[in-house]
Amino acid sequence: MSSLQKSVLKSRLPPAVPSSTRSRDGSFKKNRQKDYTPTMWSEYFHEQKDVKIDNQHFRVYLSRSPTEESGPLIVLLHGGGFSALTWSLFVTEITAVLHCQCMAIDLRGHGDTKTTDDQDLSATTLATDVAKVLEALYPENPPPIMIVGHSMGGAICVHISHLRLIPTLLGCVVIDVVEGTAMDALASMQSFLRSRPSHFKSIQHAIEWSIRSGQIRNVDSAKVSMPGQIVNCGSGLLATNELPLPTGETESSPPIKFTNPLAISEDAELETTDEPTVFPSFKTPTDLTDNKKYRWRIDLASSEKFWTGWFEGLSQKFLDLPVPKLLLLASIDGLDRTLTVGQMQGKFQMQVLARCGHAVHEDRPHEVAEVIASYMVRNKFAKPSTDFVRQMPAC
Repeated sequence: MSSLQKSVLKSRLPPAVPSSTRSRDGSFKKNRQKDYTPTMWSEYFHEQKDVKIDNQHFRVYLSRSPTEESGPLIVLLHGGGFSALTWSLFVTEITAVLHCQCMAIDLRGHGDTKTTDDQDLSATTLATDVAKVLEALYPENPPPIMIVGHSMGGAICVHISHLRLIPTLLGCVVIDVVEGTAMDALASMQSFLRSRPSHFKSIQHAIEWSIRSGQIRNVDSAKVSMPGQIVNCGSGLLATNELPLPTGETESSPPIKFTNPLAISEDAELETTDEPTVFPSFKTPTDLTDNKKYRWRIDLASSEKFWTGWFEGLSQKFLDLPVPKLLLLASIDGLDRTLTVGQMQGKFQMQVLARCGHAVHEDRPHEVAEVIASYMVRNKFAKPSTDFVRQMPAC
């Protein structure tokens, strides 16, 4: 059995496309190495602000449709460990087809938000934070608001709506989080977190890891979102504060060789070596002060005591919300019993997008934008600014 066949069997995935492709002149040439140079938030959002509330600063990113008609405000809440920049490509897509505004928030303990207690990640605290940010930004005549959340952020969306913290709420969109599957996954969450590299030697290395590990399957999205998830070990600043990179530091790192059997197979990964290169763990004081090395912005493992509170009772709370609801999933297998019954009774709209990972809105931002835009137009929450493919409800 060849080394290629062994690698394919080990990964349990179909074989990758051969690393050579035919050029226009008919000859075969090696594919170019992928570019993992990070991109800046300003390529996707119009503005960033720090909203001050009781000596706490919440970072928000704002964008709008390129029209005079402002439309409703779409509030975007990221998942645990992510940041507001996870919505970058989605924001570009939704504002291109809908008269709307978008606001993405770095939740407490994430991104460039700084609070007096970054360790308090309870559902009530996170929900209250979002409500206070909106109140500070719109003290009078707040716009109609559609709230959208992914994973942990989806759970917080439900809590916000359940507690009726937003008086002008139009509807609630939850992306790839269901109580049953989330609660079942908690038992293995610590093991998953330990399997991730604790440090990265460069921003490009972090971006490459996110793609090759399968956390994100869209390189363009990873290039803008990953810098919002890591901090410089020396300065303690979010990696986004170092962008754009100085000239000479924008070239990609050497390809990473993965030994994880569940890693996504790519051409470079199928090249076998005696001693594959893996991400090292930097534990010495000297390493931790080296500003060329990065760590995760948030220690998700230490937030375990809040996990149950995010998801417990989530399905019934979602069904009981008095506003229109949309559940967007990466797999139909994710539904639990409560939501399956609710879906059969037509209590909410559901859409499934295949061929994507957990970060649905990063992997397929165009399709997610079409689904949410169709949902908002159908419910007369917003007006389309151009023709686009209308997604029919799946239920």
